[in-house]
Amino acid sequence: MRPSGAVAVDFGPSDHDSPPSRSSDDFEQVPYPPSHWAASRNEEELPLFSMTEEKARRRVPKPMPWAADLDQNIYDDEGKDVYNKPRSAKSYQGSGRPRYPPAPPPTSIKEFLLQNMEHVAPAIYTLLSCWTRFHKIGHANSVVWDEAHFGKFGSHYIKREFYFDVHPPLGKMIVGLVGLLAGYDGQFEFKSGVEYPDNVPYVAMRVMLATFGVGMVPLGWYTAVELGMSQWACHLVTMMVLFDVGWLCISRFILLDAMLLFFTFFTVFCMSKFHNQQYQPFSFDWWTWLVMTGVSIGLVTSVKMVGLFVTALVGLYTIEDLWEKFGDLKMPVRDQIKHWGARVFCLIILPILVFMASFKIHFMILNQTGPGDAQMSSLFQANLEGNDFARNPLDVAFGSKVTLKNVGYGGGLLHSHVQMYPIGSAQQQVTCYHYKDDNNEWNISPQWGMAEYDPEGPIRYLKHNDIVRLSHGPTGRNLHSHIVPAPVTKLNHEVSGYGNLTIGDVYDHWVVEVVDDIHRGRREHVDRIHSLTTRLRFRHQALGCYLIAANAILPQWGFKQIEVSCIPENSPKDTHTYWNVESHWNSRLPAGETKYYRSPFFRDFWHLNVAMMTSNNALVPDPDKEDILASKPFDWPFLHLGLRMCGWGDSQTKYYLMGTPIIWWGAGTSLIVSLGALAVYLLRWQRKYVDMDANEWDHFLYVGKVAFFGWALHYVPFLIMGRVTYLHHYLPTLYFAVLMFGHLLDHFIFSSRRLTHRQKSISFGICAGSLLLCFWWFKGVAFGIDGPISEHRGLLWRKTWNIYTQ
Repeated sequence: MRPSGAVAVDFGPSDHDSPPSRSSDDFEQVPYPPSHWAASRNEEELPLFSMTEEKARRRVPKPMPWAADLDQNIYDDEGKDVYNKPRSAKSYQGSGRPRYPPAPPPTSIKEFLLQNMEHVAPAIYTLLSCWTRFHKIGHANSVVWDEAHFGKFGSHYIKREFYFDVHPPLGKMIVGLVGLLAGYDGQFEFKSGVEYPDNVPYVAMRVMLATFGVGMVPLGWYTAVELGMSQWACHLVTMMVLFDVGWLCISRFILLDAMLLFFTFFTVFCMSKFHNQQYQPFSFDWWTWLVMTGVSIGLVTSVKMVGLFVTALVGLYTIEDLWEKFGDLKMPVRDQIKHWGARVFCLIILPILVFMASFKIHFMILNQTGPGDAQMSSLFQANLEGNDFARNPLDVAFGSKVTLKNVGYGGGLLHSHVQMYPIGSAQQQVTCYHYKDDNNEWNISPQWGMAEYDPEGPIRYLKHNDIVRLSHGPTGRNLHSHIVPAPVTKLNHEVSGYGNLTIGDVYDHWVVEVVDDIHRGRREHVDRIHSLTTRLRFRHQALGCYLIAANAILPQWGFKQIEVSCIPENSPKDTHTYWNVESHWNSRLPAGETKYYRSPFFRDFWHLNVAMMTSNNALVPDPDKEDILASKPFDWPFLHLGLRMCGWGDSQTKYYLMGTPIIWWGAGTSLIVSLGALAVYLLRWQRKYVDMDANEWDHFLYVGKVAFFGWALHYVPFLIMGRVTYLHHYLPTLYFAVLMFGHLLDHFIFSSRRLTHRQKSISFGICAGSLLLCFWWFKGVAFGIDGPISEHRGLLWRKTWNIYTQ
């Protein structure tokens, strides 16, 4: 029974009874409130009160370009809370290469060729690159520039001799492999400027290494494609890589730079390729290119540490990518964790494994003693074939002749020579030296006032807290310290050579303190001091300071060797105060047991990397010496100065490392223009101009960020580092400036809606023709200039270039 006063309301048929063919047009259309921003979409209102209609149409209020499509689901909250905010229907193809549906399988050869026409252009460019890189590659039959270093390192791999260098080993291992494949026996010394003998296949070695330079060209093409540039821009970017005489010249010799450039290009390509797989995360292609990005990072850093700069670019891209995903509230937490885990494994752990693998192979190949032994720990050297460590006595005693190795990373051997300090006490210099010679030998003697060492008396083994006097073998001077400031570290006491075998004082006495033993463990377990394994500290008996070699470099009067001083502070954890006995001679003691001589890989890996960084930081400009090859970073972007790679005599083939001017100047200018263009676009957006849709804006920002931050990360570190710099350090940086140049040409010309196809064709022809003509004009600096340089006119486009000066 219906209650009184009730009113029956008919709401129409239920949703279940609604016919499926019913459309939304059958319902009443309710307009937006006038105050709502979307109301303007129903009927465009033009603010004509102060401008023309055409100008006003360009200032119609629209959503921000990067927030387009926000309104697609703005009212569809699916009944959820406020945290389920509407997300943009942003397409992943907006910032990279446009995605197209895959073509059907070809049914004929013609159809297959038509589907793969996009690979014809890079194939042609690759063939042209083969000509430029291989043409006259053996014309200079002498050692050119840094071939003197890297050819020699390749020889060490063939002879399996351990050496030391400031660069990681991968590139030099490839040089050694190339020499082995070419039939080189490793016996040539690679002295600078020396003519190659007939038994050194230098042409074959150059050709095989130049293939890395060949590979740069197709990588330039495919990277431009993956970055979403137009065909016009892809051609220009590839032509700039092909026609730059700087990249060409550096690729034609036995050097590491072609490998560094190739792997840098490859890393950027893999990153851009991975970016274009973001629409299908965790697919096979997505994993493939993420893994390849990590592998390429490991490879580029294994050639030179400069590869860390492109690694930083990938890191910034990854941080931005994960930050965007972190803000996606519709993404399940499980997917967030999977994304983070994939990045950590592929972009951190995998590159480290590749980097470490190159060192493991390096240690496996170089298993014989060589010129770089002293840079490594004594235990590492004991495992090399060809040294006499296995014949050394294990226990150290008074009367032993020893060499003392500093345990700190980058430490050398305690050393002295006949030269005196020009300041301070003016006594005999004591230093740390990284090469083996007789001046590293010291005799362990009793302190003054004690009975002299009797070679016929009982053997007295060296133990913890023994007081010793260390006398220098060749000169007889005693290791001495006094209250005189050290020459470099003024707060430390100077260490010098003083007196002789009969003259001395208490300032020659040192207390031996055992730290530990690598095999026997803590000090309590060390009864006798052993060579190689026992770590010691030497405390000055009178002053209480500790003998230290902390990688402070002496001036030229100290032959740039490491300063040895006595530090007053007692820092038990400072490994630069640790020493161990390396070589040991004592005819009264038996040879040691080789089972004690084991060095773990991780310790050797870390030791060598710290030594590399220490030595690299020591490559500072010498104020007493003018380096005519060096240049400053500010000289590079606009090609202020080139670099002579060889002698400049009339009878010599001359190579001048410089870039194609139109490429370097245009690329450098484009970096400045890009910042100005971004500022103008932001100002215009603030004034309600909309110059690009969402995809265009995303693409403009994405390519601009890759190019600009890639350039900055490679360039800025050279402004702040103290080491000596050369023009070839800018060559990896140039690639990102070239990408920016191609990107701006594409943005303002080839993708412009205001220019006709004819105008774009003319612009492309002018750009391509300028690149070709400029390359042809300067090709001699890369292919080699014969005869007097004065006969080759027209090469001095800037007065600062030292092409014609002698």
